[in-house]
Amino acid sequence: MAAVGIIGLGNMGRGMALSLKRSGYRVLGFDAVEATRAALAEEGIETFSDIGPLCRDAEIVILSLPTAAIVEEVVTGKNGLLAHARPGLLVVDTSTSHPQTTRKLSGLLADAGMALMDAPVSGGPKGAITGTMTMVIGGSDADVARATPVLEAMSAKRVHVGPVGAGHVTKIINNLLCAAQLLTAAEAVRIAREAGVDAERMLEGINAGSGRSGVTLVNFPTWVLNGAFDSGFSMKLMRKDVRLAEQFMGELGLSLPLAADTARIWAESVATIPDGADFNRIVELQLGQATTN
Repeated sequence: MAAVGIIGLGNMGRGMALSLKRSGYRVLGFDAVEATRAALAEEGIETFSDIGPLCRDAEIVILSLPTAAIVEEVVTGKNGLLAHARPGLLVVDTSTSHPQTTRKLSGLLADAGMALMDAPVSGGPKGAITGTMTMVIGGSDADVARATPVLEAMSAKRVHVGPVGAGHVTKIINNLLCAAQLLTAAEAVRIAREAGVDAERMLEGINAGSGRSGVTLVNFPTWVLNGAFDSGFSMKLMRKDVRLAEQFMGELGLSLPLAADTARIWAESVATIPDGADFNRIVELQLGQATTN
């Protein structure tokens, strides 16, 4: 099978690398942190101290990075992808990034004979390591078709939503909805408890009706009502994504009151919920510390 490079070997990149390895791909990994590279090497992933070998030997390079700024540095920096340009290389950005950054980088890579797709993911570290993530994809039909066998090894569901940048637009909207729905679902649970109704049974009723969401179907039973709070996605990361949504709406000239309130609540939560906490702990603003029935 073809070689696939992965840049960024954190929780998500590690899971994707191991899923690809299980599917028979030769996986070439790079991370800026030496200890992270060493840990993946012990799990059988070929790792390197720079991205040159990935650009030379891989047909597809996957980015799994925390911010748009880091994605841009990896592409345009002194030792970045453009510095190792190899015509025909396909870059797949699975990060949650800014659509305008994605479109700009796509143009720069195209000028060097390479191509970019955005394929941000949902499903967390568990989805990455089990190959069950969901991807929303932006890119040309030809690039998506070329990448599909690799993406199938890492994900259970893929939706091609449009040209380059469309995936990141969709992911920003998705995470904003999730951030808002955590707040509204927590308020619903608070209403039920104050009214003397069991929260778990109330949610079962909601999930049978039109008020259900991914948060009521998955987040509350899996990570909230049982007090687990171990989804693998942090408050810091979700705050970053909500800020990104707020920035993007501003650039579009949109005034959206519910989205603005969601962004304000998430920003203010830094005073009481630390960055390292599980992102589902935002519900504690409505429920307090006692989140189990």
